[in-house]
Amino acid sequence: MGNKLLENQIQDVKEFLGQTVTGLEGFLNSTTIKGLEEEEAGTAEYYKRVLSTIRKLTVFCEEGLEACQVIDKAKPFSKAAAERTLYSIYNHCIEEFFSPKSDVWYEDSRSAYTGKNSIKFRENVPMSIKELIRSVEGDFQRIREELEYYETDYRTKMLHSK
Repeated sequence: MGNKLLENQIQDVKEFLGQTVTGLEGFLNSTTIKGLEEEEAGTAEYYKRVLSTIRKLTVFCEEGLEACQVIDKAKPFSKAAAERTLYSIYNHCIEEFFSPKSDVWYEDSRSAYTGKNSIKFRENVPMSIKELIRSVEGDFQRIREELEYYETDYRTKMLHSK
């Protein structure tokens, strides 16, 4: 893959991560368990797990953003570092969004065919959480499609190097 295309992808992913971090941080900074319970009666323990997952996702996105910024500033441009970074972003940010380790939500893959949002929560959550996830889901989907190449290509390179 050409360096120019790779540089453009780093720029695109950097922009995506910057917007995502801003949105997630804004939500987290203004949200409390008590506020969520007032918005919709639910399980405080589940709400804590959802917020914890959003915090982890935010941290992964911040780390990816920092890595993209370093690569973007580096001269000369390092193709290998860019590919590793995009692979890492795919595995940490994108995978954590669609299949969080905490299992508080999941991706309904059939939704892709219906044009509906694919993230489904295990329990009822307040509208503010649903709206947050919906607001970023489209961009996560777009970046996932762009970075799937690095997921398979990087694994293939690792297998052949052994």
